[in-house]
Amino acid sequence: MLLSGNLRSYPSKPSSPIKALKTLTISSLLRSPSPPRKKLPKLSTATAAAAASSSSATPPILESPQTVIPSWAEFAARVSGEWDGFGADFTTTGCPIELPENVVPEAYREWGVEVFDWQTQCPTLASESGDRSLFYKLIRLLPTVGCEADAATRYSVEERVAGDPENGALAFGYDPSGCYVAVWPRAAGELELEHCLVDPGNREVRLRVVQVVKVEGEGMRLAGIRVFSEQWYGPFRNGEQLGGCAIRESGFAATKKVEVSEVIGEWQSMRMAVFRSQGGEKDIFHELIEDRPQKSIRDEEGLVALPKQLWCSLKEKPVGEISAEVGWLADHGRAMTSRCVFLHGGRLKEIALTQEVAVPTKM
Repeated sequence: MLLSGNLRSYPSKPSSPIKALKTLTISSLLRSPSPPRKKLPKLSTATAAAAASSSSATPPILESPQTVIPSWAEFAARVSGEWDGFGADFTTTGCPIELPENVVPEAYREWGVEVFDWQTQCPTLASESGDRSLFYKLIRLLPTVGCEADAATRYSVEERVAGDPENGALAFGYDPSGCYVAVWPRAAGELELEHCLVDPGNREVRLRVVQVVKVEGEGMRLAGIRVFSEQWYGPFRNGEQLGGCAIRESGFAATKKVEVSEVIGEWQSMRMAVFRSQGGEKDIFHELIEDRPQKSIRDEEGLVALPKQLWCSLKEKPVGEISAEVGWLADHGRAMTSRCVFLHGGRLKEIALTQEVAVPTKM
C-alpha cells in the first residue's frame, strides 16, 4: 500500500461494468448541465443497512455475489466509517472565507469573533463485495457556543456516490491505505477534484482537499478550495452518531499556513502509485499501481499555501498538460502529494499518490 510499508501490486481482474458509462472527458461535461488503525469491523451491505435503518436515506451500495479484488476490499475497510471534524472554504489565494452571518450565533457576533469553520460529519461506506461503489454524506452543522455542540443541528446535507451512473464521479483512483482521488462533475463547465490523504502514522486521521475548477475552452482555472480535517470515530452509522464536545478536532481555517519555502525546490518520490489512462476506460474505478520513483521541482507559480501544512496548485505544464496537485507536509523535508493530470481537450491522463522527500540544496 502507498502510505505504509512497501507498495503492493495485485493481479488485475475484470470488474463488473458500470450500468451506464461515463466518459472521462471534460468536453462531455461541457455539453451537459449540470501505526495502522485498529482493525475495523467489516460491514456487509446487510449490516450497513441495519445500522442505517434509523435514517430515511439508505446509501445505494450495490449488492452482488461477485468477489471484489483484494485491494478494493482493503480500501473499503479503511475508508468506511464515521469521519467527523471541521471544514472550511478558501479563496484561490488561500484566504479563509467567513461563514454566512445568519448561521453564526449572536454571542460570537457580540464578541466580534469571526467564524470560518463548519463542524462536519462525513459518514462513508464503500462496498466490500459486488460492484465497487462508495457512498458518503457531507453534513455541515450549525455553529454553536460551548458544549451546546452536543445538540448541534444540521445546516446542510450533501450525498455523493462514486459508481452512480447518473451523478457519480467521472474517475476514482484509490489506494489500499484509504487514500483516494475523485473527479466529480458539478455545474456545466465545472469540476471538483477531491484529494483524500490519510496520515501514514495514524490511519484514523485524514485530510480532504477539494479543488473547484472552472473549465474554460482548452484551459482550466482554480475557482475555490475546500479543506476538511477529519478523524475516524467508529463504524458506519449513516451520520446518526455525533461526536459533539467529544470531538478531537478543532477549527483550523485561521491558523498558520504552511511555509512556502518548505514546499518549493527539488523533491524525490520514495513511493509512488499511479493510474495512467489509455483512453476508452469503461470503469471509473482505478487502483493506483506501484510505479518507478521520480524527481520533481516545485516553484511558487500557482502555489497556494493553506493551514494544516497543506498546499495546492493548478498549473499548465510546458508539454500541454494541466496539473492539479495537493500536498501535505508531514514534517520538514517529507510530504505526501496527490495529483490529477489532464490533457488539453479534457481527457484525464493520470492520477498519482506519492510519498516524497526534499532533495538537499547543493552548497
